[in-house]
Amino acid sequence: MTLRKSPAQIRIMRRAGRVVAEMHSVCAAMARPGVTTAEIDRAAREVLARRGARSNFLGYHGFPAVVCTSPNDVVVHGIPGGYALEEGDIISLDCGAIIDGWHADAAITVGVGEIEPDARRLIDTAVHSLDAAIAELATGRTLADVGGAVEAVATEAGYSIVREYVGHGIGTAMHEAPEIPNYRTVRGRRTKLQTGMVLAIEPMLTTGTAETAVLEDDWTVVTVDGGLAAHVEHTVALTEDGPEILTRP
Repeated sequence: MTLRKSPAQIRIMRRAGRVVAEMHSVCAAMARPGVTTAEIDRAAREVLARRGARSNFLGYHGFPAVVCTSPNDVVVHGIPGGYALEEGDIISLDCGAIIDGWHADAAITVGVGEIEPDARRLIDTAVHSLDAAIAELATGRTLADVGGAVEAVATEAGYSIVREYVGHGIGTAMHEAPEIPNYRTVRGRRTKLQTGMVLAIEPMLTTGTAETAVLEDDWTVVTVDGGLAAHVEHTVALTEDGPEILTRP
């Protein structure tokens, strides 16, 4: 069942979203050659502490960090550690925060130093696909239209869409109903968009095959062919005035 939120509850989620946006800003600024992913995670922890927020990632099914750091061929759920970023890398930074029991969740993919034009195009297309999906939220149609918007942008640009991992509802839990695939589904036609929904929409695009594998740490998801991956996400509330991105700075 999809849980609809009141304006008062969305106000709290907006506060959590601002913390996530600040985490993104700090982490993106640190994404420089020589910086380790563990250092990025430490900076994100400082933001949470400064803002009086809790992490919804740390300890989630045993996850050991507050940020998922996913470079290059890592699609999602990369664990921060000793990897030092290199010039030309791209890296997804997936962050979350809890304020007064309410969650926000979002991801960005950024380049490290100068990146190849193909890598920049992948990131830009992922952002475009997310923007297209959010625009569909204003139509009052269905979740199938949201996924279809991502699919249309990605396939026109020649990229693959990861299908094993999808967007989701969000509220007092990080993952709530409904699931939001990044492609058009028959099931999605049965879920009509309604005021009060809060959704985390998160396209994941790859330059090669969409097939993925999970590494031995049971978290890190990589492309099986070594192709680059880009992951972007926003938490979006459907309000009386239209969709509002809660995790935008």
